[in-house]
Amino acid sequence: MSEHLFWLADDPFDRLKPLLPNKERGVPRVDDRKVISGIIHVIRYGLKWRDAPACYGPHKTLYNRFVRWSRAAVFDRIFQALAAESTATATAMIDSTHRGAHHTAASLLKGGLFHARSDAPGAG
Repeated sequence: MSEHLFWLADDPFDRLKPLLPNKERGVPRVDDRKVISGIIHVIRYGLKWRDAPACYGPHKTLYNRFVRWSRAAVFDRIFQALAAESTATATAMIDSTHRGAHHTAASLLKGGLFHARSDAPGAG
């Protein structure tokens, strides 16, 4: 499995480092490079957080950091910075990943969590 692990290289991490929060807290933070690599690995392979390989640190840390940084728009700033570095003049595609829905997602309509949508033209 080690050949399938993702590790962020020095150059990309050095470009991302100034965009990451650097607020000191009471407990020293787990290595940002390790956590970002773990987050990318989980998303890339469509894993559940608890299935993240232990080499990235505790899965709870990966999840908490992902949620906290998502809410703080850290990833938005990273994507904007990467898009700004692009030499493309019209459109820059950062990610085109497609994942299928889990088989339990179909039961959400039956359980009443989401309203069924009409296929009729103009239905919203």
